[in-house]
Amino acid sequence: MTAPTSLPRPVGRLLLGAFLVVAGVAHVVARQEFHAQVPSWFPVDADVTVLVSGAVELALGAAVLLAPRARRPLVGWLVAGLFVAVFPGNVAQYVEGVDAFGLDSDGARLTRLFFQPLLVLWALWSTGAWPRQRDEEGRA
Repeated sequence: MTAPTSLPRPVGRLLLGAFLVVAGVAHVVARQEFHAQVPSWFPVDADVTVLVSGAVELALGAAVLLAPRARRPLVGWLVAGLFVAVFPGNVAQYVEGVDAFGLDSDGARLTRLFFQPLLVLWALWSTGAWPRQRDEEGRA
């Protein structure tokens, strides 16, 4: 049984998809800014990392926007996984004190870290991933 659809969830999904597509394009257009999020210890070249992560965001953004209803929960879990995977880069930006995207103070960089769990929740909620997972576990 799928969760009932209400207007906020589809709007949230469309906004999430658009956010990811814009972020993916920004990875190409403003690559230097995104270098700030690649930890100094990361073993892959910063430019390659930024371009690959941008391509992943573009692909996932398109999937969020275009996936058939039955596939949306899977896409939601993948997007949530992306947000978890990039979190160490956000932490590194804070720890290493690298300025980018207007985050020019430790306080601003620290505050940003608290928004990452909200992105994960947004991905799971707007795609119906969380309610579907709960429904499937209840039937097992």
